[in-house]
Amino acid sequence: MNGSGQTYVTKEGLERLKEELKTLKTVKRKEIAFRIQEAKELGDLSENAEYAEAKNEQGFIEGRIIEIENILKNAEIISESGTIDTNSVVQVGSTITIKDAAKERILTIVGSNEANPVKGLISNESPLGQAFLGKKVGEKVEVTVPKGVMVYKVLNIK
Repeated sequence: MNGSGQTYVTKEGLERLKEELKTLKTVKRKEIAFRIQEAKELGDLSENAEYAEAKNEQGFIEGRIIEIENILKNAEIISESGTIDTNSVVQVGSTITIKDAAKERILTIVGSNEANPVKGLISNESPLGQAFLGKKVGEKVEVTVPKGVMVYKVLNIK
């Protein structure tokens, strides 16, 4: 999340979150309530591992429901072409083609909730994502990584 409390999310990411929330509220809550009831029927709760595990899972589910509701409340949908109406600068939602000394890569700058570096989805809050924000085609970007300083050139912005 950025400083204003907004969370950047793609339309697809928003739909996935809504679906997860629906599943947690309608399916998972009922499953965990059933497990807790079954565990209670087993007797002594102080030594009942099944009960303790079910209560822990219930806490996790409720925490995730609150987390998703907060994300949805503060979500700012990013369009395929980014939040600005041009593709002249890199912004959240931009898909960029970059080149370092070794190879070209395609990355998409997304909100932190959707980040998945293996799939080329880079958080706008990561050092790499932050380095590209506001850059234009042809600009070089230096990013400090654990191996040292990497230099990238922005080849394309969509």
